[in-house]
Amino acid sequence: MKPEKVKFMLMAADMKRAVAFYRDVIGLDEIFVSDFWTELRHGDAIIALHGGHDGSRNPTGLSFQYGDVLAMADKIARAGAKILQSPQQREGEPILLGVFRDAEGNEVFITQYVG
Repeated sequence: MKPEKVKFMLMAADMKRAVAFYRDVIGLDEIFVSDFWTELRHGDAIIALHGGHDGSRNPTGLSFQYGDVLAMADKIARAGAKILQSPQQREGEPILLGVFRDAEGNEVFITQYVG
């Protein structure tokens, strides 16, 4: 049997703030929103937000790729997230890679394919 859907869950201390960030800044579309569980999507990818978190550090492994990751890093920082690593290309990798921590404590990668 195959899964019906795959969801990647992030934690949220303030659900309204988290929804606004991932909708308005990151660019996801709302599917379902409540105080304790929210689902947003891009294509078939679903990001779920689970309420009740304390805002502590939460490394996630989640990555969003953009056509201009430097501009996106600026937008993310202006929205109140902390840039932990400015996007840069590492030896032998075809991407620019950056890391941010949102106001909920989730640490997320941002990338740009550069060939």
